[in-house]
Parts: sequence; structure tokens; C-alpha cells
Amino acid sequence: MVRILLNGCLGKMGQAVETCVNSRDDVIISAGVDIAEGDRVYPVSTCFIDVKEEADVILDFSNPLVLDDMLSYAVEHQLPIVICTTGFSDEQVNKIKETSKQIPVFYSGNMSLGINLLIELSKMATRVLSDSFDIEILEKHHNLKLDAPSGTAIMIADAISEEKADAQYVYDRHAYRKKREKNEIGIHSVRGGTIVGEHEVIFAGHDEVVSIKHTAQSKGIFASGAVNAAVYLKDKPAGMYDMGMLLKG
Repeated sequence: MVRILLNGCLGKMGQAVETCVNSRDDVIISAGVDIAEGDRVYPVSTCFIDVKEEADVILDFSNPLVLDDMLSYAVEHQLPIVICTTGFSDEQVNKIKETSKQIPVFYSGNMSLGINLLIELSKMATRVLSDSFDIEILEKHHNLKLDAPSGTAIMIADAISEEKADAQYVYDRHAYRKKREKNEIGIHSVRGGTIVGEHEVIFAGHDEVVSIKHTAQSKGIFASGAVNAAVYLKDKPAGMYDMGMLLKG
């Protein structure tokens, strides 16, 4: 039985994780952390320093503002940590990577199996098409999402860049007037309604367009992937882990 300390337990994704855990017999939520106050069937603290319950792994669906406290607690208690939060600064990402030298850290901008397949297909398409096709990434999310572009869109762009070494990310074209450069990867965000999450990679060539698209229809797919990551990470040595490693494992 894997005991989870759930950070962001009162949020929508925290509740989705709880629903997922309740459907399984190999995991349990031993405690939760959330800056808001609320009651769950397990103890909830408003900060990590107040957590008294034991856990095997931290699962994080929270806010970049609590990263430092969470990492400090994880290192102090030598707890593996699954980080599903997005919107981190470059400095925070570097801190996550440094922390992985001391504890196991599973870090992914998206926990969906389908999204990770989209990434692999996009890398393959880039190898075949990038010399003569323009690449654009379009992501859509609900109107409450704080960060833009999404962490998943950046994750897709970073994966494509592994196959396109000179890639330049372009987020906004209205500020200048010039022809599109061949090395650009355009990244565009839409925010509205209750869209759970849509990501599309567009390869636009001469007289033809190839699109690879993923649509999330519920938050449950992300919760399920995160819980699988928590089970996978238990007892792993220090280091950085991601969804690709979980799928291969």
C-alpha cells in the first residue's frame, strides 16, 4: 500500500486524485496539504510544517508559490515527490532539478498517456517534415487556468526541439510585421468556458496540413496518471523521472 501526501488536496485536481485513489486498493491518501482550510476524510494541514502523518510519496497538484516549502519538506523527510503543478519559472525548474539529486522527483507537464503519445508522434513527424513544414502548437483550456501557455504546450515544444535544434519559440506575432521564419515554433493559447484541455500540433506544408491532436474530456485521466506515477516512484533512487520512463517501465 502506497501512502500519498496530497498537496493541493482541496482543489479540483486534488479531488480528482481522491476519487481515483478511492477506486484502487494499492494506494491511500494518508494526509493532505492546502493553503485553504477544509475538511476531508484524512487530516489536512495548511502548511507542510504542520504535517504529522507518515507518507511514502508526495503528490503535488497545487501552486508554484508553495514549491520551496514542499521541496524542503520532501528533502528533510527523504520523500519521493510527483510534481504535476505547472507555471514554474526557469529558476524554479532548476531548483526542482537540483532537488532530484537528493530525492526521486517525477516531473511532467502532463500526466496523460494520450498526451505523451502525441509527443512521441510529434517528434516522429518533426524528423520527417520539419525541413519543409511550419510547426504551430495550439492549446485550449478553461477560463480559470492561470498560466499560459500551458505546461503541456511547452513540454510538446521542448520535445519537438530535440529533433529541431535551431527551433525558436514564438508566442505573439502582433508586435512585429515580418515573414515567418522556418525555425519558428508558434505557441498559441485559448482560454474559455470549461475546456478541460486540448492540444494540437499543426505541421503546415505546401498544399497540405498534418495535425496531431489530443482532447482531454475529464480531469480523471490526469489524476490516474499521477497516481500511477506515485506508485511507480516509491522506492526509486534519487533522480529525475518522467512519463516516458513510466510508460517504458
